[in-house]
Amino acid sequence: MLNESYAWTTIYSELATKLLDYKDNRTELLRVLHTAFADLNRANPFMDKSTGIDKPLDDVDPFTVLGTFNKGITDKNRITILAKMKEVFRLQSEVPSSFNGVPLLHNMAPLFFGNQSERKPTDISNLWSFYEAAIHLADQKVGASTEDFVRQFDQVTRQHRIKFNITMGLFWIRPFAYVSLDQKNREFFNNQADIKEFVFYDCNPSYLPNGETYLTICRRFKSAFEQRLGGLTSFPELSYGAWIDTPVVNETAASYEGQDKTEGPNYWLYAPGRSSFKWEEFYQDGIMGIGWEELGDLTAYDSKNEIKKALQAKFDPEQDYMNIGHGLWQFANKVKPGDIIFAKKGTKYIIGRGVVSSGYIYDEKRKDYNHTLKVDWTHEGTWEHPDGKAAMKTLTNVTDYTEYVEKLNLLFAIEEEENGGITPPPQELYGKEDFLDEVFLNEAEYDRVKRLLEMKQNLILQGAPGVGKTFAAKRLAYSMMGVKDKNRVRMVQFHQSYSYEDFIMGYKPSEKSFELHYGPFYHFCKEAEKDSDNSYFFIIDEINRGNLSKIFGELLMLVEKDKRGEKMRLLYANELFHVPPNVYIIGMMNTADRSLAMIDYALRRRFAFYELTPAFQSEGFKRYMEVKNEEKFDVLVQHVEKLNEEIIEDESLGRGFVVGHSYLHTLEKADESFREAVVEYELIPLLEEYWFDDLSLVENWTKRLRSAVR
Repeated sequence: MLNESYAWTTIYSELATKLLDYKDNRTELLRVLHTAFADLNRANPFMDKSTGIDKPLDDVDPFTVLGTFNKGITDKNRITILAKMKEVFRLQSEVPSSFNGVPLLHNMAPLFFGNQSERKPTDISNLWSFYEAAIHLADQKVGASTEDFVRQFDQVTRQHRIKFNITMGLFWIRPFAYVSLDQKNREFFNNQADIKEFVFYDCNPSYLPNGETYLTICRRFKSAFEQRLGGLTSFPELSYGAWIDTPVVNETAASYEGQDKTEGPNYWLYAPGRSSFKWEEFYQDGIMGIGWEELGDLTAYDSKNEIKKALQAKFDPEQDYMNIGHGLWQFANKVKPGDIIFAKKGTKYIIGRGVVSSGYIYDEKRKDYNHTLKVDWTHEGTWEHPDGKAAMKTLTNVTDYTEYVEKLNLLFAIEEEENGGITPPPQELYGKEDFLDEVFLNEAEYDRVKRLLEMKQNLILQGAPGVGKTFAAKRLAYSMMGVKDKNRVRMVQFHQSYSYEDFIMGYKPSEKSFELHYGPFYHFCKEAEKDSDNSYFFIIDEINRGNLSKIFGELLMLVEKDKRGEKMRLLYANELFHVPPNVYIIGMMNTADRSLAMIDYALRRRFAFYELTPAFQSEGFKRYMEVKNEEKFDVLVQHVEKLNEEIIEDESLGRGFVVGHSYLHTLEKADESFREAVVEYELIPLLEEYWFDDLSLVENWTKRLRSAVR
């Protein structure tokens, strides 16, 4: 008899089989689904929002259909939707009351295919064919073959928006045949020695496997289940075991997949009610809450604009509600497990700190502040706000204000040391394969640049505008750390007036006198010193715009690899200081900056140099063009490549002034207005600067580039 904890598997499998009837009749499937969600008085999830104007989708794949109730919504809503599915598709299985072990999509990435400008015409049909092959293989239908499954798995995983989420879909449709490689499962597998030894002894669970390896993983797990490895007997048990083993879990018993992960925790400033009147309650209950409960469950709204319209309809049509709508949208969709919350009272005091431990929860049992998130509050007290007055908004993302975040963290530094520290949230794994998947370098180029940084510990990534220097620098750091740990990566930008006092330490005026302020490099080295087992990466943008001797001062010698660990007395403090051996420095240099003289010899001697070039001919960019499948975009790329040839041949310019691929790689929407904006406001001004003394050449290329996008 099926364990009641996993009763959901029966109706999931039955619905998956039923959807196959619509493989060649998707118009009818969409009609049935549109009607079903209208009957439930819920927002239609099958809408194309890519153009800014909502319109019904004209095609859909079966994994996306199943994803409508396998995302971050409450179990009550999940049951409601599944009951409607049972009705309209005439299913026989009972609707379950729990969903133990079901992995969920992120609310912001519910589709298994890109919009029309991102996907190929065959993408959705490929998903249907793979869906059918997977069911037939699991059911051992006549004619089903592993070769067909492997071929189609490898085909769809090359499509836009498909990564680990496809394994979640396989688990939904046949929960006892296929393993989900969602984030929580991957973290669990990496932490279980017996699973790694029995299943992953020749492959890494952190990387998306090919079809053949995926089936091998499934077979090995089934053998493990027969031996009751870890007491587990099925994939649903395994998935649920991974969930309950994870320190940070959400209310709906699953992890979010299908969207790019952030680069570490975000930091939020939060007011627990007006004048913090809810603070004591929220602290005791381990939650944070926000008002406007009249709107109901915020997951019913697909955009912040929908929330704004709902506020106008319920309260005042003349009010804008833009800021309120934005805050509610962030609360429900942007705050994530692992994020750090600083609770404030008014604009003068910080009253607590905590770590988010769930996704958004609409708690109907509460009489007010029904919009909630679970939070592990780590600190409670009263601290003066460190930097003037705090923002007045209820919820403010302060992540990008790194110096401000540092000051907030310092409020709790002493207490953390006394209490043995705060357990950090789990970090997303990141390795060489992830780097190669995101950065347009091949494996040999990656190995070369990594060796240079390891050998010298100081590296300059140089190149023309738009070759992705900053993006590559951060990903190189993550790949060498093995995780996306934003706390171990710090970035600053040099400029002509940047000084030792800004970078290391110096006296700055206060209200009554002068106070000694410590700079970002000083703080970073101190953090690295306390964590000597891990690598730290300090990234300097526009490194050649600053005077290195002036900025580093007496520390310039200490950044050399063979001088790491040696101590020297600082200029403004009676303190011996050193640059720890686990600190790596990556600088970026724009080779098209005419305002700079020859590179400082001090920079040349202490840093290795690696040049990044436009990647239009790289395999990665070619795949990107194939995914876009947009003729005008291809024409624009061809024109830019021709432009680069002329720039290289120009004796006054040369290779250091070419146009990088990042100018065009940012065109996620390939519509005409986006292409025109890049040409008009980025490329043409760049050419006007390059050829300021040859207007005819500027006019010629202006016409050619404009013709490519119109």
